[in-house]
Amino acid sequence: MRIWLDRFTHAFPLWVLGGGLLALVEPGLFLWMTSKHVVLALAVVMLGMGFTLSWDDFRGIARMPAAVGTGFAAQYVIMPLMGWASALLFNLPPQIAAGLILVGCCPGGTASNVVTYLARGNVALSVVMTACSTFAAVFMTPLLTQWLAGKYVDVNPWGLFLNTLQVVVAPVLAGAVLTRLAPRMVARAMPACPPIAVIAIVLICSSIVARNATQIQESGLRILGAVVALHTGGFALGYLLARVLRFEEPVARTISIEVGMQNSGLGVVLAQAHFTDKATGVCLAAVPCAISSIVHSVIGSLLAGLWRLNSHRQKTPAAQAPTSASR
Repeated sequence: MRIWLDRFTHAFPLWVLGGGLLALVEPGLFLWMTSKHVVLALAVVMLGMGFTLSWDDFRGIARMPAAVGTGFAAQYVIMPLMGWASALLFNLPPQIAAGLILVGCCPGGTASNVVTYLARGNVALSVVMTACSTFAAVFMTPLLTQWLAGKYVDVNPWGLFLNTLQVVVAPVLAGAVLTRLAPRMVARAMPACPPIAVIAIVLICSSIVARNATQIQESGLRILGAVVALHTGGFALGYLLARVLRFEEPVARTISIEVGMQNSGLGVVLAQAHFTDKATGVCLAAVPCAISSIVHSVIGSLLAGLWRLNSHRQKTPAAQAPTSASR
């Protein structure tokens, strides 16, 4: 049974891509998933991630300020500039360009924690980086979007703070507590956690695509190319930066994934709130954000599969706990 669960989990990119294509053809299959369902699904995913961690992992993060700082800086330097450069390179129309820049200015996505786990990265570091970039998004996302896209977007600070606590911080801490208090129960539940995480992320990505299916279908390959360029650049530059700074391989993988994967759902919400055409009610800026949800998940999970396979071949242990020689 465990072998089949592992195979299902490792096929993550196929499930994400298949779900996205199905959402384009039959969007009604995924429209039932509301924002409340998304929050609940992500909380369950992060609870499972908490099962893989201990308090020693989080204490170890306090000894890794350079890794956290590098990931944070890369998140809000590389991705916004990649969004701007990709929009320029592909000569995107103003509304589409604004959406691409907006998603580049968003914080790291929660799915990055799952992909980091699959890639044998540093899960505790990923969780901390996601939380830091999300809290900072209250200031960074509006300022960077105004600078690069020429329009100020308002971010609800209290709502974003509560959402981060609900979706990221509280479930992970609860998982870590349960691991300490009920290790046998957690050990029995662990094999099912990765497949559940895959199903949850596929449903979330598919629901985002389904709600923007018409606009995505009417967009061209040029937009898809720009989104692929944005995320490919984020993954590649994040990894290269980490290796140049001599971080260990698990930390470099984590920074790469954290930089390359964005909170596309937040991008869709902000785009619809601030870039919708009042005359037609159409929001073209949401299209790159919706496409982003599929693209970064596919690229991230493919990378995770390659890294996981490479780790297995080299017979290196999964590096989920922080290492002391990270810097």
